[in-house]
Amino acid sequence: MLTKQIVIDKIEILEDGQIQIRQATKIIEDGIELSKSYHRWVLAPGQDITNQVDKVKNIANVVWTQEVIDAYNAKLAEQQI
Repeated sequence: MLTKQIVIDKIEILEDGQIQIRQATKIIEDGIELSKSYHRWVLAPGQDITNQVDKVKNIANVVWTQEVIDAYNAKLAEQQI
């Protein structure tokens, strides 16, 4: 039997509070992994997380304090000068 499995297999917190997510898509036949591919994305502090999985939402709610969001936005403002 051929199955497709999609899992969030890595979540990393970057120095400035960004959350980097890696999603693995696995093709499995009779319990043997035939292939695996990855899709990655990064969320910035304060970004809308409505469509993220609960695991990512829970991490964002802990990591993204108002202090982290303000520091990230200040860093972005400095880079635009």
